[in-house]
Amino acid sequence: MQPNELILASASPRRKLLLSQMGLQFSVQLSSAEENDSPDLDPVDLVTDNAEIKAESVAIDFPHALVIGSDTTVSLNGKIFAKPQDRSEATQMLMELSGQWHSVYTAIALHWRGGSFKKSTYAVSQVQFKALSLEEIEAYHEIVNPMDKAGGYGIQEASERIVRAVRGSKDTIMGLPTDLLALELDKYGFKAFYQ
Repeated sequence: MQPNELILASASPRRKLLLSQMGLQFSVQLSSAEENDSPDLDPVDLVTDNAEIKAESVAIDFPHALVIGSDTTVSLNGKIFAKPQDRSEATQMLMELSGQWHSVYTAIALHWRGGSFKKSTYAVSQVQFKALSLEEIEAYHEIVNPMDKAGGYGIQEASERIVRAVRGSKDTIMGLPTDLLALELDKYGFKAFYQ
């Protein structure tokens, strides 16, 4: 027996885009579960916990589906940078990240209640920012909405203005480590083909 449907438990337009680019048929169901926002957790534990919370909260209502939960956070020297609460916080985040290498962690959790299956994994990429002035950050935030992005920036939007270098997968930075996900989905009959 295999799951008969693939569901993305996320409101992120970037995750939806990445999953679409994998050539997979899926639906989107938003998780209403309360996420863990503890700044005391290790970044890997935080994103893994939140990905599992999202997947489980949707899987309860769709036992025959394979549900994908995902979560992303940015970390610099042990400090977690989640989604900013306002523009001022987003600006402060970029000021702290300015000129620095930082890590972007993304976890995926797969839940299939009908098959009593749960699996979580994560990927990490590093990003180095240019040395940024307040004016450069404000100009960047005029073109890019920072409010729905961990760390207050998007690698896929005007990144040439703020990013000097990347180590690892841009998909991980965008919120869905597609290589890891494709390997797991293949085990359950969901074949990715990149467009």
